[in-house]
Amino acid sequence: MRTLLNLIWLILAGFWLFLGYLGAGIVLCILIITIPWGIASFRIGVYALWPFGRTIVDKPTAGTMSFLGNVIWVILAGWWLALGHIASGIALCVTIIGIPLGIADFKMVPISLMPLGKDIVPTGGAFDAARR
Repeated sequence: MRTLLNLIWLILAGFWLFLGYLGAGIVLCILIITIPWGIASFRIGVYALWPFGRTIVDKPTAGTMSFLGNVIWVILAGWWLALGHIASGIALCVTIIGIPLGIADFKMVPISLMPLGKDIVPTGGAFDAARR
């Protein structure tokens, strides 16, 4: 079922969201000082390309620097990407088949706003990663 959802997701929303993250990552890497945010954009872009079967967990070592980095991220690229998730989520929810995909899109809004201090893990490994 995950593979089917991922394939439908890839066609309807994933590829376009990935392109948004890719564009943001390229711009952030060109600016040199924002390379860490560009790498975070690429990491989340791959997650946005194929999300089902993976989940987001908090890094236990994330602290104040992650929070400050997330503030900078929201200013530079986060709010644009969050708007992309909201717009595509609304468009997906218009059809009955797209409702589960739209809900998944809305669940990606928090990581598009605050990617630093988060890990992307396989769904079965979320409990193990949280215990570490």
